[in-house]
Amino acid sequence: MGKVRVAVDVGGTFTDVCIFDDATQEMRVTKVPSTPHDPMVAVMNGVERGEIDLSDVSLFSHGTTVATNALITRNFPAAALVTTRGFRDILEIRDGTKDDLWDAYKDVSPAYIRRRDRFEVTERTDYLGNSITALDEEEARKLAELLKRRGVKTIAVCFLNSYANPANEIRMREIIEDVIPDATVSTSAEVLPEIFEYPRFNTTVSNAVLAPLVSGYVNRLADRLRDGGYQGDLLLLHSGGGSMTPRLVEKFPVRLAASGIAAGAISAKHIAQQCGYENAVSLDMGGTSTDISMVAGGELRVTQEWQVEYGHPITFPSIEVLTIGAGGGSLAHIDIAGSLRNGPQSAGADPGPACYDTGGDQPTNTDANVMLGRLGTSLAGGAMTLDRSRAKEAIQRVIAKPLGLGLEDAAQAIISVANANMADAVRLVSIRRGYDPRDFALLAFGGAGALHGADVARELGIPSVVVPPSPGVTSAMGCLLVDIQHDLAQMFTGLVDGTDEEAVEEAFVSLETEASARLRHEGVAEENAILQRKVSMRYRGQWRSLQVPMGSGPGAMEQALRTFHEEYEREFSFRQDETPVEVYQLHLSAVGKIPKPSFRPTEPVAQEPDAPIERRPVYFADEGWLDTPVYDREALAAGTRLAGPAIINQFDSTTVVPPFARVEIDEWLNIRMYLEEKN
Repeated sequence: MGKVRVAVDVGGTFTDVCIFDDATQEMRVTKVPSTPHDPMVAVMNGVERGEIDLSDVSLFSHGTTVATNALITRNFPAAALVTTRGFRDILEIRDGTKDDLWDAYKDVSPAYIRRRDRFEVTERTDYLGNSITALDEEEARKLAELLKRRGVKTIAVCFLNSYANPANEIRMREIIEDVIPDATVSTSAEVLPEIFEYPRFNTTVSNAVLAPLVSGYVNRLADRLRDGGYQGDLLLLHSGGGSMTPRLVEKFPVRLAASGIAAGAISAKHIAQQCGYENAVSLDMGGTSTDISMVAGGELRVTQEWQVEYGHPITFPSIEVLTIGAGGGSLAHIDIAGSLRNGPQSAGADPGPACYDTGGDQPTNTDANVMLGRLGTSLAGGAMTLDRSRAKEAIQRVIAKPLGLGLEDAAQAIISVANANMADAVRLVSIRRGYDPRDFALLAFGGAGALHGADVARELGIPSVVVPPSPGVTSAMGCLLVDIQHDLAQMFTGLVDGTDEEAVEEAFVSLETEASARLRHEGVAEENAILQRKVSMRYRGQWRSLQVPMGSGPGAMEQALRTFHEEYEREFSFRQDETPVEVYQLHLSAVGKIPKPSFRPTEPVAQEPDAPIERRPVYFADEGWLDTPVYDREALAAGTRLAGPAIINQFDSTTVVPPFARVEIDEWLNIRMYLEEKN
């Protein structure tokens, strides 16, 4: 095998490529424009620009937006749903909730499969898994013949209570495949064997409609890499923070629906560990949005249900990431009540911020940063020049004049509103979960994260900020840091008191057998396989459950119960030890360890920075205009110390060091900012 590891993260505007050389322990990065019509073109362009010899690559990892974009654009192949008679409209009925409770006229977007393409067959299984009515095979075969005549080859099979007994679903799939040999069939018992019909149906339907699109893309890319000389498996980052090979992607493509978002969170966990922080919040701020995730106790928070569009749940474990409309291109505007707002609308890349001089005439966060001197007029090594005068004109016309503010006050107000929006989002993922943000570090990355990181941290009382060496491509680096991972689950309901621990053990052994088979299928050696047990519990009478770790052997359930009470109190601020607790579901994470890059630290030597590359006036909220040195980040060696105010420029980002901060460059070449307490 080769000595080079490659990670590619496809974004909306750019495709980022990280190349790590195992021999020299050095990383280099490159960026190419994304190609939405075919993301593979951008991936191969990145390989070419990075001068990568695929025959020398030992690992190729990829975070992709193909599944996410397909769900957003609804560019699906012809598909059908086959379900139990009487349950054709489960996808329409949903769970009765609304995104906006107060808007009676706003409807949830329609189901991924239209009603005319949803079909019923006669069969029935009860909640215990007993067959009440066997599948009517003659009816099932006639339906399969109908689908064949219609040219439908993408089919989801979702029967009532199939999580308890999948026999009828399995037989329906066999009949479809017999009639339509080249059909792609997703059964709910295989995709998501869980109670609650709507999440199970929608997750299975999502898996079905994505299968031809995602597996087609993944297999084409894998073939292209193989033709170029790559000898290993293409690894695809999935929403749970692990990776999958193309063989498993063909069965569970829906797991890639949050692939790109997860990469930044994984990098954040790695950087936090490097820096010795058990608790960290990541602020991944790009051009259109900001992704916020949390590392608590050294682990990323994981959610069991999420959605690309409201009302269409995907019930697979996913790294919990909160995305808000706050980016460099977010538009500042005045609402009908006369208040200043920031986002979620964005200027995007076209027409872009006013200072790009490419047709945009509305003020954005980028315009405010340029106006205040926080952002220079030359970006990306001179590849882009920003027009400060156009930024001033847009801010004056749209914000300053209507509000009766001076130009500087208006620009600072734009930035303050953006910072307040991001701080509120951090509070949602921390305080709302029972965590105090003052106990965390803030990791600021993405193209714009380092511009705002210190101000957001101070707003929250966070004492320190970390900016990684290449903020603009930090998400791509996350693809280098993941293991192969599969998440399996099995319903197991009943009170903890009286639970048959032997039955629990048998259920876990069954899950472990399947998980081990999956890992072997993906070429993971037995010594590199790690199986982690978890259990979902809830107080009797509750609907939602809480997942906690679980060990094995005598007393494992008792220990899990103690953990449940503790975690419940931390997250919801109360506990009810006297209330009976139910077991709801058993979970298993199967991890196949793969070698990670061995990043080489540099011995820090305390020193002052070299002379700044320039000095310019920069406006800070509490001090006004200050003469501020501008440093080249590549010239800041490990151990360099400086005090704010300062601006640190680099190819893919700009870091603002306010007067209330001091900076040290650590052994990993991270910028560490330490902030004075706010009076």
